[in-house]
Amino acid sequence: MLKLTKKADYGLIALRHLAEMPGGSSAKDIAVNYGIPLPLLSKILQKLAREGLLASEQGTRGGYRLARDPHEISALEVIRAIDGPIILTHCFTEHTECDQSGRCPVREPLRKVHEGILQLLENISISDLTQDGMPVPAIPLTTIQFGMKT
Repeated sequence: MLKLTKKADYGLIALRHLAEMPGGSSAKDIAVNYGIPLPLLSKILQKLAREGLLASEQGTRGGYRLARDPHEISALEVIRAIDGPIILTHCFTEHTECDQSGRCPVREPLRKVHEGILQLLENISISDLTQDGMPVPAIPLTTIQFGMKT
């Protein structure tokens, strides 16, 4: 099953919140607003700061703010920063051969699905996540065609 980890989900929630708060916000405020455990959120925010997606400021009026414009930060960037690479299946992401690779009829179609998912996430910005009526980004049909005969 392909699904986001809780950490990635919390990271996206935090960045969405910060996109709506240009002056920044504390980890505590974000945790309270969304019911996220503060110790876990703090680790996520620190990781996003190390990856250059957030800027952190110490002190009593410190907190976090986006390091770049929310239009320039993609959902894919956030997910990769927290979870590492997105892997739909190992057969085209690792350099090992499987017993079925020579005769597998779904390897290439699944590679195209994987690329389509990555492209979709790349085309969703943190700014997009702040819009309640966010449309689903269009992916060119050529990206997801499988070459299957009907």
